[in-house]
Amino acid sequence: MTLKPSAGTGTELSWFKSSYSGDSDSNECLEVAPTPSTIHIRDSKNPDGPQLRLRPAAWADFVAYAAAEG
Repeated sequence: MTLKPSAGTGTELSWFKSSYSGDSDSNECLEVAPTPSTIHIRDSKNPDGPQLRLRPAAWADFVAYAAAEG
């Protein structure tokens, strides 16, 4: 998986979406903005909507689980 920068909403976060999300015009994906202490997650179709925030360890557990289930 590679990460592609996504258009932001004017915040200081740098949002990325997975290369698995399809073509570059697709907005049907989650976007992630990692920081040292928090992983921010949002729906690419609603960038101004609610965000999920996880600690890096919880994100790593989720990614490992999703990879095993995929």
